[in-house]
Amino acid sequence: MRPSPATTIPQSFKHLICTFYSSLLLLVMARFLLSFLLVASAVGVSNAVLSAEDYWRSALPNSPMPSAIRDLIYPSKAAVPAGHDDGVSYAFFLEKSLQPGATMTLHFTHTTAGASFLPRQVADSIPFSSSKLPDILSRLSVSPSSEMASSIKKTIAECEAKPLAGELKLCATSLESMVDFAKSGLKCSNLRAMSTSVAKADSPKQKYTITGLNKVKASELVACHAQGYAYAVFHCHTTTASAYTVSLTGADGTKVQAPAACHMDAAASDLVAYKNLGVKPGTVPVCHFFPQDDLLWTRI
Repeated sequence: MRPSPATTIPQSFKHLICTFYSSLLLLVMARFLLSFLLVASAVGVSNAVLSAEDYWRSALPNSPMPSAIRDLIYPSKAAVPAGHDDGVSYAFFLEKSLQPGATMTLHFTHTTAGASFLPRQVADSIPFSSSKLPDILSRLSVSPSSEMASSIKKTIAECEAKPLAGELKLCATSLESMVDFAKSGLKCSNLRAMSTSVAKADSPKQKYTITGLNKVKASELVACHAQGYAYAVFHCHTTTASAYTVSLTGADGTKVQAPAACHMDAAASDLVAYKNLGVKPGTVPVCHFFPQDDLLWTRI
């Protein structure tokens, strides 16, 4: 018995229905995949931040995370550097000037743009050598004629320079490598990291008054200086110095907490600084504050 015309579906119409449902299925799958990728991306960023904070708490449970590190974990919150300022207008002063009530003119700024940390596995996979400069610039999508390329070249050259006599040095390309170096350099796992904290962003150059200070008991230190690079890189080295944590208040009321170091070889190449202070290099300790991006490590 032949089917009635009412139940017969043309082959072309069947093909049209099949195509429609296939397209609808693909659209639904595409929307699901896009949603999944967006969620995965958000979770990945969240996990990266969480991982860095978890690592810090695990590696340094007795050291609060300083602002210099927090700004690199949350780079969007980091302040933009003020031109080519060196961080604190690099004012050098004598140790006897570190006393409550003393005043000095300073300008606290960031010395870098607050580029974020890379995970250690990623950072270790990227070359870090003058001989690999073209490959580095290519991997980081940096134009060879750009200002960033010049900064990268300069940073690598400084990192490859020989350490001073008795000095240990390393250019840390990740948070983990910096912590490892600090622990190794100070031969201790119970460390404290300090950085300069300024309560008011974009605070102007002004007169500051010292309102309090505490001397750090340890004289063996590790200093880590932020470098100009496409991601966070620190030039870390061991040093011996008298160190202080200093509280200052600016003329406009800005509160600052800053570490200061006083050592015999401070600004050894800056003869003008010694001339202004009326002393000869190597005769007395010369002090300086740390820029906001730099870190000072001590034993607890």
